[in-house]
Amino acid sequence: MTDPGTEPQGPTIRDRRRIDPETLQVREPQPEAAAPAAEAVEGEVADAAAPAAEAPAVDPQLAALEQSLSERTLDLQRLQAEYVNYKRRVDRDREVSRAAGVESVLRDLLAVLDDVRSAREHGELTGAFKAVGEGVEKVTARHGLTSFGEAGEPFDPQVHEALMHAYAEDVTEPTCVQVLQVGYRVGERVLRPARVAVAEPAAPSDDQSSSEQS
Repeated sequence: MTDPGTEPQGPTIRDRRRIDPETLQVREPQPEAAAPAAEAVEGEVADAAAPAAEAPAVDPQLAALEQSLSERTLDLQRLQAEYVNYKRRVDRDREVSRAAGVESVLRDLLAVLDDVRSAREHGELTGAFKAVGEGVEKVTARHGLTSFGEAGEPFDPQVHEALMHAYAEDVTEPTCVQVLQVGYRVGERVLRPARVAVAEPAAPSDDQSSSEQS
């Protein structure tokens, strides 16, 4: 037997017909049907708002550690940049000092090279003196020392020093007609200008000037 205090178990059947089959009258809509839907919507809104309300609080100690780490990183980057600039300056200064020292030694050897060149021109570069002279020339060439100055090249006051001056009819511009002492340079830097005799185009005579004016 079924306990009268308990409701029967089983499926619930709801009559959703709009027209009553007995009275043939239009039934009013049931307000209870909208209630579960409204409750479901309210539940979804509450669930969506729950994560925002339950956001974890920021740990002050962790924030302080992150700020300290950022500051130390910036200090390390600045220190590294300063070290790179310092190393670049040191390398540049070291190269300038080395080049200055090499130039100073080469400048002191120019007189020896002049003697070697003069002995070769006079056929006196022989024996042990020849070996020593050629050895000095090889060492200086290895450090970038080169000679310049030849007869027939245009006169350039930047690299030539005129010791003699004359006029000539076979030149069209100031020209080095004789090299009295060769010049030397290291790279583009001139250690000693070439000492030369310079000839310029011959000045017109008085007769030529008169004929040109007439």
